[in-house]
Amino acid sequence: MNPSPAFANFVLFADGPSLFDDYFTELKKAKHHIHILFYIVKDEGIGQEFLTILKQKANEGVEVRLLLDWAGSLPIILNFKLRKELRSHGIQLAFAHTPTFPFLFYNVQARNHRKISVIDGKVGYLGGFNVGPEYINLDRKLTPWRDYHLKVNGEGAHTLQSVFLQDWADASNQLISKTEKYFPEDITKGSVEHQFKVNDGAFLKEEYIALIENAEQFIEIGTPYFIPDVEVMQHLLSALTRGVKVTIMIPYTSDHFLVKEASHRYLRPLLKAGAEVYEYKKGFYHAKAMIVDEVAVVGTANFDKRSFFLNDEINCYSEDLHFHKELSEVFHKDLANAEKLQYQDISGFNLKRQGKELLARCVDLFL
Repeated sequence: MNPSPAFANFVLFADGPSLFDDYFTELKKAKHHIHILFYIVKDEGIGQEFLTILKQKANEGVEVRLLLDWAGSLPIILNFKLRKELRSHGIQLAFAHTPTFPFLFYNVQARNHRKISVIDGKVGYLGGFNVGPEYINLDRKLTPWRDYHLKVNGEGAHTLQSVFLQDWADASNQLISKTEKYFPEDITKGSVEHQFKVNDGAFLKEEYIALIENAEQFIEIGTPYFIPDVEVMQHLLSALTRGVKVTIMIPYTSDHFLVKEASHRYLRPLLKAGAEVYEYKKGFYHAKAMIVDEVAVVGTANFDKRSFFLNDEINCYSEDLHFHKELSEVFHKDLANAEKLQYQDISGFNLKRQGKELLARCVDLFL
């Protein structure tokens, strides 16, 4: 399901405190419905504040539907008391990709990694942020947390609504009619032409390859996990061969075991071929973005095999000049807080690093 191009007004957030201040304000203004899909919601700190707002709005008679990924929000699934409390306030709660037979292994590995919110069918959000203390800079190791998240006002909110309703139906077996109350007609068109592309464990790789193949000047990639497959690598190397400048930004500090070492075998040939790789050092870099010539992409997908082949993702593609400039400025601001990685930094004999790389190579699809 890839909806047609639409128009909207965008606000790009790159830090958690400003995002959640705006997000919570919009949630509190909801009159009819709140539809939310997150990969992770933690029942602590800002997560408790978030759930309290949802309970208050449900008590006011607002329809509240909260869809969480089964694996990402497992602690909430295991907290029977919390789930009962949320439902007692009228919150409708469902979990995506709950393990079921006969496809148990796939269900355990698949993730709904989309982070979508729709408020009254008019205001939408999507991007890299989840809900937990680390996302507002309260994790000592990962602070400050750097991420990109879009606020969408206009036709794009209807697109996000359609994606949410389909995901809700898949997870809850509850089909919701696409009536005017969920798709209000009195909606501002907006000025930024864009297209949301929805991926359910397929076709994301092909979309990225098409962008890379058509690149003439530059390719800029921001991702917390750089674990592409062989075909994507071939196209990146081919782009370098024809003179396209390739810039990749990844975090210096890792938030998951082995993901940094998993990237090394892909980064080495790119560095040798002339790509520039930067490690973000002012906190943790979790943003998901690509800028390829005139095309700007931001969304939920990482540049890794899990997003290519397993996860449900959603990205926003736009050639709007103002949005392209804004995303580029944010990307290059972060690049100024990154340090250039050299080939020798990840090459040569290092028993610990090479041991981790060997282990990572065996499991990099699932990292």
